Amino acid sequence: MTTPPPREPPPRRVLIYRGIGLIALGLAAIGVALPVMPTTVFLLIAVWAFARGSPEWAERLRQHPTYGEFIRNWEERGAIPTRAKILAVTMMTASVGVVALATRNAWIVGGVAIVLACVSAYVVSRPAA
Repeated sequence: MTTPPPREPPPRRVLIYRGIGLIALGLAAIGVALPVMPTTVFLLIAVWAFARGSPEWAERLRQHPTYGEFIRNWEERGAIPTRAKILAVTMMTASVGVVALATRNAWIVGGVAIVLACVSAYVVSRPAA
């Protein structure tokens, strides 16, 4: 008994995944220019979407000379570079400070601080690339 070949996804689904990938790639491009906008997160979303809608586009991102290594490290080991971890935790800490200065509501500041502390713990717990 032979295994049937994998089915092609419906064309509509392919277009949706390509659209998600292109939007994420556009947001990543904005993130390259604006320091407040993440780049790598949107690249990972783009690779995920392209892997389902256009595997050759996903492979092009994986082979990118600047960002390809970050993408491959994440896909293979869930690894984040130490410098990126330090920067992420520093920026999240600064964000809590900005929120504290912008609002006097302790519940809001506390809520933001708890969420960002959890995200920071996750980032720090990942293997170093």
